[in-house]
Amino acid sequence: MPELVERIDVEASPERVWEVLTDWVGQGEWMVATDVETVGGPAQGVGGRLAARTGLPLPGGRHLGLLDTMVITKWDPPRLVEVQHTGRVIRGPGIFEIEPRGEHATFVWTERFYLPWGWSGVVLTPGWYAVRPFVRWGVRRSLRRFAAVAARSEGAAPR
Repeated sequence: MPELVERIDVEASPERVWEVLTDWVGQGEWMVATDVETVGGPAQGVGGRLAARTGLPLPGGRHLGLLDTMVITKWDPPRLVEVQHTGRVIRGPGIFEIEPRGEHATFVWTERFYLPWGWSGVVLTPGWYAVRPFVRWGVRRSLRRFAAVAARSEGAAPR
């Protein structure tokens, strides 16, 4: 199963990092080319549902592109939230961990991708290696933007 793990030090408290991370609708401010909506409620605990769309921006802040549906499977404020991607293309767990670092925090973002189409997905594994640099670039850029948003609201500069 392909996996991507990225981390960034954030000059904000773990509580503030959690607050920015779990402001699902606000993720469009820092997540590259993506908007997020909650589905059927606030999505602030296990069982909460989310829908993210990544792609070309449309007027009003929405995007035209890939739909990524998720269900929250673990919720441990302010340290861990895990989602299960349930879409047709993107499947597998997304893990967001907040590690205390003195008065600040380190944000660790892990994605484990389940290959689509069962065993026939094994054939597509080389495709993952072709797109991985672009996915990694997007996650890293999103993390830098995240750190700036969290630090700005905390009154400090991102690291």
